Amino acid sequence: MGEGERTLHLAQALTSQGWLPDVRLAVCGGKIGALTSGVAPQVGDERHAIALPGVPNLHSHAFQRAMAGLAEVRGTSADSFWSWREAMYRLALKMSPEQVEAVAAQLYVEMLEAGFTRVGEFHYLHHGPDGRAYADVAEMATRIVAAAQDAGIGLTLLPVFYAHAGFGGAPPDAAQRRFVSDIDGFARLLQGCRLAVRGLDGASLGVAPHSLRAVTPGELAALCALAPSGPLHIHIAEQIAEVDACLAWSGARPVAWLLDHAPVNERWCLVHATHMTAQETRRMAASGAVAGLCPVTEANLGDGVFNAPEFFEAGGRFGVGTDSNVSVGVADELRQLEYAQRLTRRARNVMALSGGSTGRALFDRALLGGVAALASAPVGLALGADADLVTLDASHPLLAARAGDALLDAWIFGGQAMIDCVFVRGRKIVAGGAHVGRGPIREKFNRAMAALRQT
Repeated sequence: MGEGERTLHLAQALTSQGWLPDVRLAVCGGKIGALTSGVAPQVGDERHAIALPGVPNLHSHAFQRAMAGLAEVRGTSADSFWSWREAMYRLALKMSPEQVEAVAAQLYVEMLEAGFTRVGEFHYLHHGPDGRAYADVAEMATRIVAAAQDAGIGLTLLPVFYAHAGFGGAPPDAAQRRFVSDIDGFARLLQGCRLAVRGLDGASLGVAPHSLRAVTPGELAALCALAPSGPLHIHIAEQIAEVDACLAWSGARPVAWLLDHAPVNERWCLVHATHMTAQETRRMAASGAVAGLCPVTEANLGDGVFNAPEFFEAGGRFGVGTDSNVSVGVADELRQLEYAQRLTRRARNVMALSGGSTGRALFDRALLGGVAALASAPVGLALGADADLVTLDASHPLLAARAGDALLDAWIFGGQAMIDCVFVRGRKIVAGGAHVGRGPIREKFNRAMAALRQT
């Protein structure tokens, strides 16, 4: 049996049909080739006590992991997203391709150890420090692909089009020079990205207009034409200042403007969408677009709180991402999402269905929305799906004598590491809670960080 081909026996597994006992799952060619329940283990089966589907991370800026914890000192005036952004620009202007690859690989190791099995990399660090394109225009994207391959995580690469510093086509700032392209240059970059992902098993490609601040209406239409299929992701309505600037430019709020002027549908992921009116919330839900929520980053940056209950009551879908990667974890994002709702509404179990588990409601929605946003269907532990799964350590005290949804509640709200193994397309990438290639990848990361701190 080759690498990635194996048979697992799972005492409890959360499948597309719900929790099932005594599941035998056969992996073939990276996919789930057979799945039966209520059967005893057979000789040669690899046994695990508790199994869950791996969750997609639909929004990441990998290079920003290098500044985790380094923007937590207050300046001489009130700090905000915009002051944080200046610190991020300073980091972006210093990083070499080798350093970006080292930081991304370490981040992806951490994502895998935390239960994410695929990442949507919203990649906008394209050019050299002087703003000129590399000889290989997709040099930096190729480094992201190499990092994903080294770590073993599934990848949806989302090259970002970024052309302006503000609404109405304002010229880009000097600090944004590594990000910016025109449409013709971006088309060449997109072709380079397409070639890069071909060499990575299971990888896919989308397109990401950075934000309505950074693209004009004409450029947005051209980007949609460049990407007639596949995911389309965009930052939107993250900050009140952005909403005010959009109103001043167009007379409309960002989400309303986008829904009125772009063919928003199930292919789209609207990242953040934090500041919406009730009407915008209902319209976005009706469009089929996925809300790309990044609760930990949104809290870290002081963005605000998403209108989650209203969005879900209107039939909206969401997934979670780690965005600035200030911390990394499936449970962390889902717990922060729920707790933010509790704080703003002064209520408990806000995201749960009546009589149901909050952990299960959060997990199911994040799985479905994340898969849709990264074009990696079918969903979960089901025939034909990628064999991406996470097993929990049944010996952990908080999991003792628990079953079914109570396991999810303990993992998400218990606040402790409980992951045992992680499989991506049938390959065991994490064992005993640790990535199998953790040592060499961490050494490269440490060298990259030491060099960055000297510059």
